[in-house]
Amino acid sequence: MDMDTHATTDIGKLRIDGQRLWAALMELAQIGATPKGGVCRLTLTDLDKQGRDLVTRWAREAGMSVTIDKIGNCFMRRAGRNDQLPPIMTGSHIDTQPTGGKFDGNYGVLAGIEVVRTLNDHGITTEAPIEVAFWTNEEGSRFVPVMMGSGVFAKAFTLEHAYAATDTEGKTVKGELERIGYIGAQEPGAHPVGAYFETHIEQGPVLQDNDTTIGVVSGVLGIRWYDCTVTGMEAHAGPTPMALRKDALQVASQLMQQVVACARRHPPHGRGTVGMVQVHPNSRNVIPGQVKFSIDLRNATDADCERMDQDIRAVAAQLSADTGLPIHIEPVSSYPAQRFHPDCVAAVARAAAKLGYSNMPTVSGAGHDAVYMARLAPAGMVFIPCKDGISHNEIEDAKPEHITAGCNVLLHAMLERAGVV
Repeated sequence: MDMDTHATTDIGKLRIDGQRLWAALMELAQIGATPKGGVCRLTLTDLDKQGRDLVTRWAREAGMSVTIDKIGNCFMRRAGRNDQLPPIMTGSHIDTQPTGGKFDGNYGVLAGIEVVRTLNDHGITTEAPIEVAFWTNEEGSRFVPVMMGSGVFAKAFTLEHAYAATDTEGKTVKGELERIGYIGAQEPGAHPVGAYFETHIEQGPVLQDNDTTIGVVSGVLGIRWYDCTVTGMEAHAGPTPMALRKDALQVASQLMQQVVACARRHPPHGRGTVGMVQVHPNSRNVIPGQVKFSIDLRNATDADCERMDQDIRAVAAQLSADTGLPIHIEPVSSYPAQRFHPDCVAAVARAAAKLGYSNMPTVSGAGHDAVYMARLAPAGMVFIPCKDGISHNEIEDAKPEHITAGCNVLLHAMLERAGVV
């Protein structure tokens, strides 16, 4: 390859091959293809091995070296002029949900491969190396915890903890990594990263609703999960007058409405959801004596999450005082908000503007490997719309022109960080 041809290439006019990227996505989607047009390629299965083999083959054909660490994360590297510099990395995951789609995760990995192919086509050398990663068990659908590979890499939990995780059949992560031949020698985290970008379908409806092509992601929402219990008294639905009832469900339903109201009191990124409800004794003609339900609160900063926590607790305390029914809110788990690095966010915004794509600031309501990577290096994300905001579903879909646009933004954001010789 003539690495000097870029001297005649206007970097600003550089574009990826959208048809080639689309074809790669469609080929990978055949591994684990479902009758409804989706993909079921669970982590560390034989199908996952086939997917890994295909992607790493494409990487080697593009002249990249491949390194695998002990949790099965794969790093595909294109050398830079100064190969001692930490690499500018992009990536995502290729495992799917049981009823997954063609784009979730897969797009971020294959967009990285396409960036490298484009640089190769034009003979462009970057100052820093370029790496494309795919992380083990991002989905968490077969093994928990979710975002396992990047979590071990970032020391959010230990390799031993991940190795010991079992699926429903009792098979372990370590055993399955060994079985499919993807347990590498490198210690997770013993791998420098200069900056990290991740391109992803939005998995929500905001970009489509705003008829916007690129989401410039400022960060990922923090999450607070709680179990709430309202305790009343079971009684016969007929003989018990309304004024003498201790109806746990009526009080619980008021608090459930306040979960939604709480999110609206903390805009623009407040989220409030009740997704699980258990009513006891759950009988048609018995006044409910106890109701347990989940509360999911999210916002863009930890301070906003804390304000929502205090808000819903104050509302619950007042409701308990007004009705005389005990209300107990128990924290279950929390995930801190993650702001992305201003320089990486700005690089994405500049690339979108330079390329002439409509763009808007946005946040991610879902977790991504970029969350853990942001703990280690400057990080940013690029979102593109997906049809009706639907993901984790076999009908998940994205337009080829949006797929192309997101990858072009990734290309130019990465070149800004990596430098062109």
